[in-house]
Amino acid sequence: MGIVWSGKKTCLTAAILFALVLGVSFFFALQKPVTIAVDGKVINSRVFFVSSVEGVLEKEAIILGKHDRVEPSLGSKVKKDVNIVVTRAFKVTVTADGSSKEIITTPISIREAIRLAGYKLGEKDIVKTVPVPKTIPDQEIEVIRVTENEVKTEEPIPCGVERTTDNTLERGLTKTLSPGKNGLARNTIKITYHNGQEAKREVISSETLMEPKNRVIAMGTITAVSRGNQLLNFREARYMEASAYTYTGYRTASGRHPEVGMVAVDPGVIPMGSRLYIEGYGFARAADTGGSIKGDRLDLFMEERSQCLSWGRRTVKVYVLN
Repeated sequence: MGIVWSGKKTCLTAAILFALVLGVSFFFALQKPVTIAVDGKVINSRVFFVSSVEGVLEKEAIILGKHDRVEPSLGSKVKKDVNIVVTRAFKVTVTADGSSKEIITTPISIREAIRLAGYKLGEKDIVKTVPVPKTIPDQEIEVIRVTENEVKTEEPIPCGVERTTDNTLERGLTKTLSPGKNGLARNTIKITYHNGQEAKREVISSETLMEPKNRVIAMGTITAVSRGNQLLNFREARYMEASAYTYTGYRTASGRHPEVGMVAVDPGVIPMGSRLYIEGYGFARAADTGGSIKGDRLDLFMEERSQCLSWGRRTVKVYVLN
């Protein structure tokens, strides 16, 4: 009898051990491995009695914000080796029509962010923001309203210039044969406004109402004239306004003491050292400058102050000699 009881005891122990091993194996078999991506890190976990994504997040003490996004959705059943991704929502500022609005969102398209902020994007409106395909934290988006308007204006068409020669006129001098006349055009202009402020205007069409007439100018060709029984060969002639000055106590710009025949010129018009013949004054040389002598101006040296006063200021013909 004692041997029989010992065999039964051994069988019972083996059965219990088998059941225990089977239970543990079954427990581990029922556990489901899951991966959670949240806040820039990855959490590997195993769940048993949890049946939904929401339960997995609660088990791992992951708190969700109102606008956070979870994939798969919170109500989805947990499957083996499921990857759960939590995307945190963030602030985006949208400015348009003189006001700014903040929205809390996960990454979405720029156009969708503008819509969520309550603004409607026009076909020609400009969106100013960082160049990203989807929104990012603390992004600022500005909507520039673009409007256009067309106006018609009348503008002059400048007349051109035609040149011809005149064999009776000194080289450097000109004579107007025909004054010419500007034309007139009607332009259609498109004006573009950004947020109500003019940003660009362009002519999109033009209609000529009156054709311009060119101004005709005769150019002198004579390079030699006779003055006082003397032949003067010159490079050019020009009309200039001439005043007069006398001794000042200073040397001229050329370093010489002033004397009759010296004139002050604008070196940009007549080079220093040029030989000149000035009607009413005679032969001269460009040997001085002056602060007020600019452009077609001359200042002629004379011995006496009375001569300067008598000369005054007059227009003279000046020949720049060869």
